[in-house]
Amino acid sequence: MIDIAQTSGELRPILIIKAATVAQSDLVITPVSGKADLKAFIDLPWSLYADDPHWVPPLKAEVKALLTPGENPFFDHAEAQYFLARRGNSVVGRISAHFDRLALAQPTNQGMGPGTGNFGLFEATDADVGAALIAAAEDWLRGKGMTRALGPISLSIWEEPGLLIQGHDHPPTVMMGHNSPAYQAMIESTGYAPAKQLLCYELDITHQFPPLIQRIVASGHKNPRISIRKVDKSKFDAEAAIILGILNEAWGKNWGFVPITDAEIAHIGKKLKPIVFEDLIMIAELDGEPVAFMITLPDLNEALGPLNGSLLPFGWARLLWWLRKPKVRTMRVPLMGVVQRLQASRIASQLAFMMIEHIRLDAVAHYGSTRGEIGWVLDDNQGMNAIAEAINSTVNKVYQIYEKPL
Repeated sequence: MIDIAQTSGELRPILIIKAATVAQSDLVITPVSGKADLKAFIDLPWSLYADDPHWVPPLKAEVKALLTPGENPFFDHAEAQYFLARRGNSVVGRISAHFDRLALAQPTNQGMGPGTGNFGLFEATDADVGAALIAAAEDWLRGKGMTRALGPISLSIWEEPGLLIQGHDHPPTVMMGHNSPAYQAMIESTGYAPAKQLLCYELDITHQFPPLIQRIVASGHKNPRISIRKVDKSKFDAEAAIILGILNEAWGKNWGFVPITDAEIAHIGKKLKPIVFEDLIMIAELDGEPVAFMITLPDLNEALGPLNGSLLPFGWARLLWWLRKPKVRTMRVPLMGVVQRLQASRIASQLAFMMIEHIRLDAVAHYGSTRGEIGWVLDDNQGMNAIAEAINSTVNKVYQIYEKPL
């Protein structure tokens, strides 16, 4: 059975699940409070994934910054509560409950909208733990006036959205999530239904694209109206503003869209600057106006894995050495966008193919890369899915976002 006790304060629910046998300790769910709890929240995946060769330990300092108001500008327009599950002295699960005021202001038919809160950062050792954590997150969201839960999203739609339901047999690339395959059944058993799938594609970038795509690219290079250029890192802030301006406009009608604020633009730029290389990020101009972009990142996870979440004592030196000129197997395209007025035109796909080909050649020649990954892509984004398929990409990972009325 489940007992729920209310402590003093705004909201501090404690859920106690009586064990089925005396051999087990009671399961207790408590809000994260204080440094020790936050450390336990961050550290939990190291024990859960100790035997998973495909899990890539994140830098703990980065996770702490993600979770901390004042360090993550997400909290300028969002509120969150974290929960821990314990059996005796052992931490056996965690979850976040949060809502984003910018997401609440979006149209309901685009996935977010009024009354929609989120859960994320979900980890659990078993189904009982998972159900109790989800119940705690839902209770907190109801207390904040939410009428629908959408998740897992950790924490923003721009960070690590979705539950990995296909592709557990190989590591994620930079800024993509990884979780136990058991979580799908845990979440679905608590009444959640699929809301949207996010697809990742992989391809061999050592091979030329099909002849039709080569002809489209060649035709674009002959068009005097089109210019494809690399970003200028010496003008980093200005280039970032151009790219993220196109992003907010280009993605504005997409499912799940939440606008990126100026503070988040600055934060993202500072965070990504060490892995920004001029020949891996393209801006496409039409008649001198920036109308499209493509961001490609070397797979930082290839360097992070051996560090086991810490830059000490010598991890920082290894990482700085790698960042000087990375030799990396995989390149990831996390973001690509074309302004809305061109999205239904042939020139949109032509610009995309031209940027992809520019970066493909440089990735192979300058970084020794052999593999590309494109994603995530909404399952109903017909244009982007068609582009991925046209260059012989295949789906290698699928992430699921779920929803449930509260």
